[in-house]
Amino acid sequence: MTFARRAALASLTSLTVLAAFSPLAASAQGATSTSSGQAYPTKPIRVIVPFAAGSTTDIIARAIADKMGQSMGQTLVIDNRGGASGTIGQQAVATAAPDGYTIMIHSSSHTVSPSTFAKLPFDTLGDFAGVTPISSTPNVLVISPSKNIKTLQELLAAARAKPGSMNFASAGQGSATHLNAEKFKLAAKIEATNIPFKGSGEAVTEVMSGRVDYYFSPIAPVIGQIKNGQLVALAVGSPKRASALPQVPTTAEAGVPGSEFNFWIGMMAPAKTPRDIVNRLHDEVVKALATPEVKERFAALGAEAWTMKPEQFDSYIKDEIKSNAVLVKAAGLSPAPQ
Repeated sequence: MTFARRAALASLTSLTVLAAFSPLAASAQGATSTSSGQAYPTKPIRVIVPFAAGSTTDIIARAIADKMGQSMGQTLVIDNRGGASGTIGQQAVATAAPDGYTIMIHSSSHTVSPSTFAKLPFDTLGDFAGVTPISSTPNVLVISPSKNIKTLQELLAAARAKPGSMNFASAGQGSATHLNAEKFKLAAKIEATNIPFKGSGEAVTEVMSGRVDYYFSPIAPVIGQIKNGQLVALAVGSPKRASALPQVPTTAEAGVPGSEFNFWIGMMAPAKTPRDIVNRLHDEVVKALATPEVKERFAALGAEAWTMKPEQFDSYIKDEIKSNAVLVKAAGLSPAPQ
């Protein structure tokens, strides 16, 4: 056989092999290799949200999951595990296989539970690996129009006129909505009683009815009611005004300095999840946040995109657990049994 004929046959064989494997290459689009050489992801990823469907954490999770799924070539399935201020969902993730197929999107309640529960069935620091924050989402202090209170100063005057007579809603003992209200109460030097509910939906309903006085709610569950006059927005609890409610002052601007609270939503994984998978998830979140669809969704929610490298997020969580422990102690909150 001549050299030219051998070369032609070799070229033809190479083309045949490439053609045979091209469907496999296409099906692996979006997959990456782990340190063990295995592709990731090769099956749907379960995303545990420790709150009910329709909560702000759930809405943010679904917005991100849709885009991540498109990019990664696998569906991210939301699994709502509400109850016990998020600790039920946290436990499910802490005990899941650390293979990248179970992750968690939780709120800053994650850093509160070590101080508000006497005993937890997991180690908040040791059992989780931070992936990245996803958003910083202001809480807005809302009240029913039937209360005839239109400003934060009027609320404070009413609370001080009858000390101990006022109450506020929260999405559970130790939730971010609870701690925001406690920090405000301490800074404002007023007395008010926490009325915990299973989630924002129930809390909003009770405040709208007037049975509960006020609520530091995430913006998403109440923005419609604010716009149609069913709720009055007195202030936002964040360090700066919310883009979705630019006319509403911060609690500091309205006369209560030192009451600022950062309510964040972020992604975590079981602690021993391989670092290349953690890094891949981080990169996919960043990519999703850059899409026009997610930007538009966040703007409607009043959420601000916010990311950190995994190691930075771990450090942030560690520091916030300490600062929230100080806040819980100052508020005189007794740890609840798990």
